[in-house]
Amino acid sequence: MSAQYGTKNIYELEYLGNILKLVNPTQYRFEHLATQLKWRLQEGRGEAVYQIGVEDNGLLVGLTEADMKASLKTLKRMAEKVGADITLLREREVDYDLDRNTRKIAEVLVRKVPDDQQFLDLRVAVLGNVDSGKSTLLGVLTQGELDNGRGRARLNLFRHLHEIQTGRTSSISFEILGFNSKGEVVNYSESRTAEEICESSSKMITFIDLAGHHKYLKTTIFGLTSYCPDFAMLVVSANTGIAGTTREHLGLAMALKVPIFIVVSKVDLCSRGTVDRTVRQLERVLKQPGCNKVPMVVSNPDDAVTAAQQFAQSACITPIFTLSSVSGESLDLLKVFLNILPPLSNSKEQEELMQQLTEFQVDEIYSVPDVGTVVGGTLYSGVCREGERLVVGPTDEGRFLRLKVGSIQRNRSACRVLRAGQAATLALGNFDRSLLRKGMVMVSPKMNPTICCQFEAAIVLLFHAKTFRRGSQVTVHVGNVRQTATVECLHGKEELRTGERAVVRFRFIKHPEYLRLGAKLLFREGVTKGIGHVARLLPPSQNHDQNQNHDQNLQEH
Repeated sequence: MSAQYGTKNIYELEYLGNILKLVNPTQYRFEHLATQLKWRLQEGRGEAVYQIGVEDNGLLVGLTEADMKASLKTLKRMAEKVGADITLLREREVDYDLDRNTRKIAEVLVRKVPDDQQFLDLRVAVLGNVDSGKSTLLGVLTQGELDNGRGRARLNLFRHLHEIQTGRTSSISFEILGFNSKGEVVNYSESRTAEEICESSSKMITFIDLAGHHKYLKTTIFGLTSYCPDFAMLVVSANTGIAGTTREHLGLAMALKVPIFIVVSKVDLCSRGTVDRTVRQLERVLKQPGCNKVPMVVSNPDDAVTAAQQFAQSACITPIFTLSSVSGESLDLLKVFLNILPPLSNSKEQEELMQQLTEFQVDEIYSVPDVGTVVGGTLYSGVCREGERLVVGPTDEGRFLRLKVGSIQRNRSACRVLRAGQAATLALGNFDRSLLRKGMVMVSPKMNPTICCQFEAAIVLLFHAKTFRRGSQVTVHVGNVRQTATVECLHGKEELRTGERAVVRFRFIKHPEYLRLGAKLLFREGVTKGIGHVARLLPPSQNHDQNQNHDQNLQEH
């Protein structure tokens, strides 16, 4: 389905507003409209889209050339008053009545000029099979230079020597792409630093570059569950089509309910017919009963604008881009899409999370010379400031240790305050690194964190070669927690087969973990895969002796 511009049901979105015309408003009317714009920007976390020449009921009336010019001028004045810029997204002629004058409607993006690091930050996980061109595409987007066809663009993204030698990503790396208030791309071109990108951007896209090789699947799952991406970008090579881990990555994103859009790369390597065949193959897979998606091929800027708005509004829409990192073909369409893509949560939901007690997930641990121990992760709830005192845990014994947050960095630039939903690195000074591990949480001392060795989860078994029963061992992923667990019992069933549901009790084999009720859960072991959510937590006091005996047995072995 190619994107069509028309009367779409996008008028209910707070992100969009319809205005018939804004020609010479009175001072009172102007003040009222400016206040309304300010509210819209707050709701859209710094962004709003206005449709000029459209009635409140969605009727496309259109304006004459003179009225449109005057309306855009008024909207620019309104935006300046609230500290924002406007960008004309698209214009279109409409037939409204019998007069012969040309009438137009326009769609305008209003975006706040950044102040005190309050840029809008969207996280995009990058998925796809090995050698599909994920790192190269990110290199081209973030460095601003096209690839030479032999992988030059991706060299800056690799973190290990063996990655450079093999050309395969094995670890999780983060890349940033900014857009300023006028909608222009801000990246590392013109020798900018990460700090300069953050300072001049109103909107930041943080790409989480994940591994495509099956060998590194656990790293990819950790990236999807732990870093809480807003969207996922599945990269498919035009010349190989759906191959290797592509279906698996698509299934993971859908199981975790991460909205997904698709990029067909390397179109410069093959004929138009091969590209069309890959797109048709993708459309078939997306329309299957398990997916139930509506594919939307993006072929011009108009499609890109429609795709961004409908994608954020409906979970079943899946935009498909066909581009080349070598020739740069259709790369601009992806940039238009990323520029307009609105956040999934509105400011009200973020405000509610910020009212709660501080909870920071530890995803990465580093030792930095002259700084000491540094942890990277995401602030799930609350607000975190420099100098704040928190507790970190659980340790192997299930305890929490006191610590003090030193400096905070967000997207490689200093930051004083961290708000719920934002990712950052926190310096912990001389805190002993050996006491920390991935999967821990840093929480407010006022919180009484629920830790458990055993928990119950409502699961569905996606695939299993044999049967799934008591005593089976699987690797469980819940947010940033990743640990092997044993199946203690299946309620009401002896065993599970592919596609069946049950409530299962799991027990972690190493140490207790901090879990939240209702958290999404994903487990795997070889070809066994399942998803579900945490339904009940069992405190560690139950079966404590049994756990100790179990640990002793493990140590003896």
